[in-house]
Amino acid sequence: MADNQKMSFIDKFTEVSVKVGGQVHLRSLRDAFTTIMPMFILAGLAVLTNNVIFPWFLEGERLASFQTFGNVITNGTLNIAGLLIAPMIAYYLAKNKDFENPVSAIAVATSTLVIMMAVQYSVTPVGMEEAVTVGGILTYGSLGTQGMFAGILIGLLATEIYMKLANIKQLQINLGDQVPPAVGKSFSALIPTLLTLGIFAVISAVLIEAFDTDLITIISTMIQEPLRKVNTSLLGFLLIYSTGNFLFTLGIHQTVINGSLLDPLLLVNMNENMAAANAGEAAPNIINSAFVTVFTQMGGTGGTFALILAVLLFVKYKPYKDVVNLSLAPGLFEINEPIIFGLPIVFNIPMMIPFVLTPVIGALIGYSATAIGFIKPLTVLIPWTTPPLLSGYLASSGDFKVVLVQLVILTVTMLFYLPFLKISERVSRKQAEQAQSENESQEVLETQIQR
Repeated sequence: MADNQKMSFIDKFTEVSVKVGGQVHLRSLRDAFTTIMPMFILAGLAVLTNNVIFPWFLEGERLASFQTFGNVITNGTLNIAGLLIAPMIAYYLAKNKDFENPVSAIAVATSTLVIMMAVQYSVTPVGMEEAVTVGGILTYGSLGTQGMFAGILIGLLATEIYMKLANIKQLQINLGDQVPPAVGKSFSALIPTLLTLGIFAVISAVLIEAFDTDLITIISTMIQEPLRKVNTSLLGFLLIYSTGNFLFTLGIHQTVINGSLLDPLLLVNMNENMAAANAGEAAPNIINSAFVTVFTQMGGTGGTFALILAVLLFVKYKPYKDVVNLSLAPGLFEINEPIIFGLPIVFNIPMMIPFVLTPVIGALIGYSATAIGFIKPLTVLIPWTTPPLLSGYLASSGDFKVVLVQLVILTVTMLFYLPFLKISERVSRKQAEQAQSENESQEVLETQIQR
């Protein structure tokens, strides 16, 4: 009875998790971030080039001239993060909802984002100490990291309003089949576009004139920053990340939780660190996107590269050896589905425990080493497929102390995996013996029947 209740709870938990992961807005958010992720990785490489490679052989004015290369890349990627994410979310949301003209949603979301920005900014001109108020400009501050969460919300909200209006037949202008399809779609979307942009324009004007603020500032100060402080705090990060890993042990990919609740905010932290490094300032955020790759999930979700090492060094059980031989090459590049489903870890109680807790150990060691000042916060966004040790070297702009911390994490987590691995091996051996005994009994029974 108790087992049925437990399975019932797991089934219900799984069902809810699948629904959350398949929710169209969260799915669109993940699709959008996947699309623009190469641009942020390029920004990380630009920061690495400007602050590590060029200083090796350049200095003074010549160094500053060469660093223009990295600066323009940063401006076209990192510093317009909000402007990039809003139209991408709009497109994927419209596409995932089977909207007839998803491209038009891109234009609406982009225009809406700019409408909601301030009309004047306080800036400090080069060579001056006092700030001046300037109109007719858009700043990288409002378009970039600060406006990223606003880009997410506006991309979702503006697209939803636009699609609802566009689906009202009375608001559609039909020019008939005589005009080219592109022209027909444009006129069909004319009134919904006008209404959507008009609604947001009224809101923006009221905020600016009556309250001397703008929506980007409100979202940044009242939503983005409080949420970021909670979710990317050490406790919030560990809780959310562990929940995602637990889902993976039930066969549900961890991005269902982490991709929605953590990744956007970790990327904001990462962007701030890259911007600080590019400006020659100290990086402010310990927990960021690179922190996950370097410390929390070396070898993939669950830190399974440590598990691979444990099997290679300490286990002689042939089925596990065979799985690891197939998993070693993918695991080196953080692709660990072969070992998760091959060992398996999924629904394997002894292995579920270290799979959930190993990333916690890695995160605590990496966080502690940074908090005490042994290493600095990571400042380069690297591809999540970067192998262990190389990932630490690149993400830290060439700090070998980060590689040393990774070696400590690998050693500790490998030893942590080992006792659970031994238990799992015993369970597997007993199950194999039972299966063999049952087969032999069945063969004897069949022989007796034949006689």
